[in-house]
Amino acid sequence: MKIREILSKGEPILSFEVFPPKTEDKYDSVERAAREIAKLKPAFMSVTYGAGGGTSRYTADIASDIQDCGVTPLAHLTCVSSTREKVWSVLKELKSRGIENVLALRGDIPADKKVEKDYRYASELIAEIRRTGDFCIGAACYPEGHVESENKTADIRHLKEKVEAGCDFVTTQMFFDNNILYNYLYRIREAGVTVPVIAGIMPVTNAAQIQRICSMSGTYLPSRFKAIVDRFGEKPAAMKQAGIAYATEQIIDLIANGVKGIHIYSMNKPDVAARIRESLSEILQ
Repeated sequence: MKIREILSKGEPILSFEVFPPKTEDKYDSVERAAREIAKLKPAFMSVTYGAGGGTSRYTADIASDIQDCGVTPLAHLTCVSSTREKVWSVLKELKSRGIENVLALRGDIPADKKVEKDYRYASELIAEIRRTGDFCIGAACYPEGHVESENKTADIRHLKEKVEAGCDFVTTQMFFDNNILYNYLYRIREAGVTVPVIAGIMPVTNAAQIQRICSMSGTYLPSRFKAIVDRFGEKPAAMKQAGIAYATEQIIDLIANGVKGIHIYSMNKPDVAARIRESLSEILQ
């Protein structure tokens, strides 16, 4: 099923993300994790593409396996390190497996700065996918602004370019203060962006995640969240419990305020996904 059709029903939905293994010897463990998460019957599951396409060859395999479990897959596709021929090859592979949904991303610039010249922006990839056939296309958006954007106004302009190129919905980068999302939704609607917005939520289950998050995206951390990390960061079990509780509270508030789509960056952790899903069992009825 296409994700735009799932979203058109207007009911609150929950989805999860998994990422392929970096090496072949880890494939079976990732496949098991994806199958466990699929048992929770989310609206869909996304499968990442890997920095520089490094794990791209496993994306279609994991997505296909998720589909075999009866769950709609969303395959990520990045373009900054891909030639046009590579992109068309991946799309042909997805189409042959009956995978209908693609999340089109520019991707991170590699550390060695080596990029291909066929695509500069996600909007160009979206337009290319739109020309290849009947895919449902998602894109990323940044409530706090992309780290490379000159300002938030420019960032929203780039979002409009993605929508005009043909994307059907957008998923946000993680955030820890719901007011940031509410303000962002107001601004993009005022700018004429009307596609569905899925809120991306990251359950922080260990203190090391915070360091990575801050170094990569500069995400704002509310004082309430910082207090949790300060109090429980050196107690792994407590930090995990508190992080899941914080994410769950975020989700409940989002749904209560009319946000229909929630996407969990579940980090290949079926137990985390299951605990969040159970906490929302009646809310998502």
